[in-house]
Amino acid sequence: MNPELDRLAKEVELNAPGNECLRLEFGYACIARVRHLLEEAAVVNCLDGLGAYLDGGLDRAQFDVLATEAAQLANRHQGSKSIDGCGHAAVSASYAVAKALAGKAREAADYAAYATVYAQGGSAAVADLDSFQAEHAWQAQQLATIARQHASHV
Repeated sequence: MNPELDRLAKEVELNAPGNECLRLEFGYACIARVRHLLEEAAVVNCLDGLGAYLDGGLDRAQFDVLATEAAQLANRHQGSKSIDGCGHAAVSASYAVAKALAGKAREAADYAAYATVYAQGGSAAVADLDSFQAEHAWQAQQLATIARQHASHV
């Protein structure tokens, strides 16, 4: 759905075993943009836990517990509670958190983009691929920036 991001992810070897930190940082950046769409405090806590882990304030065991919790919370999300369906953005944002904590940054980016577009225009917007252009461009730029930062620290 985001060819430029796919190309860049392949170029920087986003899914390589040694690039977990890159995946986590990119996933975190994507979901930080949809934080305001999260409805459940427990999901926000998982997002904050990812930030704490990246900052060195959370150990791996605690992080792994949060990753499991985020997946459970996303799978249990009730969906939209409003007549216009805007809660679907919250569901997608919750899945973005779960995917990011699972180290699946590319999937997290897709869920975050969907949440962003859905929140802006509902089901009509997500049906229009052009609605995703701005978010997709931001994601590709963000991955390039984070990858450059990682490369300079090697």
